[in-house]
Amino acid sequence: MAASLLTLLVLVLPAQATPWNALDSEQLEQQLMAKFAEGKYSSKGADSCLMCHKKNQKVLAIFDGVHGDMNSSKSPMAEIQCEACHGPLGKHNRGGKEPMISFSDDSKLSAVSQNSVCEGCHNDPKKMAWHNSTHNLEEVACADCHSVHAAKDPALDRLMVNDTCTSCHTRAKADMNKRSSHPMKWDQMTCVDCHNPHGSMTQSALIKPSLNETCAECHADKRGPFLWEHAPVMEDCASCHTPHGSVNDALLKSRTPQLCQQCHADDGHASRVITQSGQDAFSAGKSCLNCHSKIHGSNHPAGSNFAR
Repeated sequence: MAASLLTLLVLVLPAQATPWNALDSEQLEQQLMAKFAEGKYSSKGADSCLMCHKKNQKVLAIFDGVHGDMNSSKSPMAEIQCEACHGPLGKHNRGGKEPMISFSDDSKLSAVSQNSVCEGCHNDPKKMAWHNSTHNLEEVACADCHSVHAAKDPALDRLMVNDTCTSCHTRAKADMNKRSSHPMKWDQMTCVDCHNPHGSMTQSALIKPSLNETCAECHADKRGPFLWEHAPVMEDCASCHTPHGSVNDALLKSRTPQLCQQCHADDGHASRVITQSGQDAFSAGKSCLNCHSKIHGSNHPAGSNFAR
């Protein structure tokens, strides 16, 4: 199943001569992956594994999920069983001295080797950009996010995926708890609604070719085209908004009119900032949006100033 892929990724070494416990980590990884690529599986499959591991509830939890579904032709448990992912049994059950492929935190294999096992089956078009993704380049293993031995994979459960992502992306977690944010802290929206964790052809692994197209998936009324277009809106939503959360209304990067004044110079409007002796305030206490409410664009014949 995965052997054809792995023969391109690993060096098939000659027969094991050095004891397993005498190999350094690099040699051990090469030997394990070579044994996996060779594919000499046992005839008893999971029966041999469960003779020793049947008391481990974390191991038995494989049967609660899709990977342990004996009735599914796509499940590894319906074919080669445990060895489909952990490699051929070999002499592992004879004293337990011969190691097998592990996906735990103390795995002897690099993230690249661990992931190559998963990629033997999970190679659909949604993962075509994985090799150039930030997660892959940062050597994140599939098992760091996904749980195979579980009834529900936290990375695939809409009520758990945000917690999975923010366990690493802590800055995004802080932003999504600010006063203005997308409804992510209530799990009404998830990280994967906008991002593809397996990579994409766009910056920040967005699900669409651009940020604006991604935002327009929900904010269709801001998509345009408009008769009168606001240039920064058409260029990049992030010119004014911070997508994960903000202390300002509507996820704005700063308050209006300060945000507007970053592009629009003082032209005598009453709402402009004025500086008097010992005083820095807004003369009228107004916001640009009180009048220019159609700031994303207008189709009104007289809407060149985006007024309501």
